[in-house]
Amino acid sequence: MRWLEPIYPVDVTGGESMQTRSKFFDDLSQLMTNAAGVAQGARDEAQTAMRGMLERFLAESNLVTREEFDAVREMAIRARAENETLQERIAVLEAKISDTP
Repeated sequence: MRWLEPIYPVDVTGGESMQTRSKFFDDLSQLMTNAAGVAQGARDEAQTAMRGMLERFLAESNLVTREEFDAVREMAIRARAENETLQERIAVLEAKISDTP
C-alpha cells in the first residue's frame, strides 16, 4: 500500500504556525481572565464606595431608625386608646352633671 503514503512528509499539526496560534489564544485567554478579575475588583470597590457614601448620607440626615419609628408608633397607638377612654369618661361625667338639678 505504498501508493497511499504521501510523496512528501506532511506535518498535520501545522508546525510552527499551530504553536504560534495556540500561544496567541493562550495569551488572549490569560488577558481576558485578567480583565475579568480587574472588572470584578473595580465592581467591588465601587460597591464599597457607594455603600460608604450612602451610610454617611443616612448618618448626616436626621432620619430615624426602624426601631425608633416602631417605638413612637406604639406610643401613638397607646395615646390614642387612652384618649378614647378619657373621652368616654368625660361624656359620662358631663351626662351626670347635666342630670343633676
